[in-house]
Amino acid sequence: MVKLTDVAKLAGVSATTVSRVINNYGSLSQHTKDKVFAAMQELNYQPNSLARSLQGKETKLIGVIFPSVSNPFFGELVSLLESHLFAKGYKVILCNSAENKEKERAYLQMLIANQVDGIIAGAHNLGIAEYERVGLPIISFDRALSNTIPIVSSDNYTGGALATEALLKAGAKKIVILSGINQPNSPTTERLNGYADTLKAADLQPITAEIDFHTAANIKALKIHQLLVDQKPDGVFCTDDLSALLLINEAQKLGLAIPTDLQVVGYDGTKFIQDYHPELTTIMQPIDDIATLLIDLLLQRIKDHHVALQPRYQLPVKLINGQTTR
Repeated sequence: MVKLTDVAKLAGVSATTVSRVINNYGSLSQHTKDKVFAAMQELNYQPNSLARSLQGKETKLIGVIFPSVSNPFFGELVSLLESHLFAKGYKVILCNSAENKEKERAYLQMLIANQVDGIIAGAHNLGIAEYERVGLPIISFDRALSNTIPIVSSDNYTGGALATEALLKAGAKKIVILSGINQPNSPTTERLNGYADTLKAADLQPITAEIDFHTAANIKALKIHQLLVDQKPDGVFCTDDLSALLLINEAQKLGLAIPTDLQVVGYDGTKFIQDYHPELTTIMQPIDDIATLLIDLLLQRIKDHHVALQPRYQLPVKLINGQTTR
């Protein structure tokens, strides 16, 4: 079993310093903290994990890692996770990774040091091996973190197909998909596949446009403006609702009437969108069900680290018709 003194030796500091880093006590340089966390990670050291398991005690803390709660979807999901967990006696440590590898690694190290009982992760910038070394119960939202970590998601492929079908049924012929950067572990990849397969079945050519999720709004608006000028689509499927609203705004600046000249379908269908932009046709993810299932699976794994769980759980989505399609 790895001991605190082993971490101290590898990091080149005293055992007292390691203890202070773990407990976030006193004034220490970031350089010292980084050395200690790096040593903990290399040795897969989990503070007091054995003692806690022998005593049958839990910290009643859950770590939650998401890219950014400024996005209405993640904001609503995190809010539901926090309220549901609090009702079950748990408190949440929220970590905004911002799609930053170093931030995500630092937050994982912090969560290990704070002895959280488990982690719900909706971000993935690190390698699979790093998540497998964490040694805590983890449930993933919409990201492939490891073969041993279950994934909860909505049915992204069907969502992409439903959005495209809605545009086709409304008469659109030149349909563009506007997404973030598509990566193997990204949910937008399956939405893209649903879109592409549906268009191919209709003998139409897919047209893809990718804009990084974290692009500043003004820059994103310029890129969307140019997309509309260059491609002249009559239908656009946006893989998130905020991009759909931005696109509608840019289309109107160009004098395009919605939905006469251009039809738009978004994705997520949060309460914010339904309350403040009910005109938007969108694919609604069952956010409350997602939060409930993530918590249920995590608590099962906290109770029994070896409980048999499925590799993947998919929840259904549905189309909400608004006024941005005919």
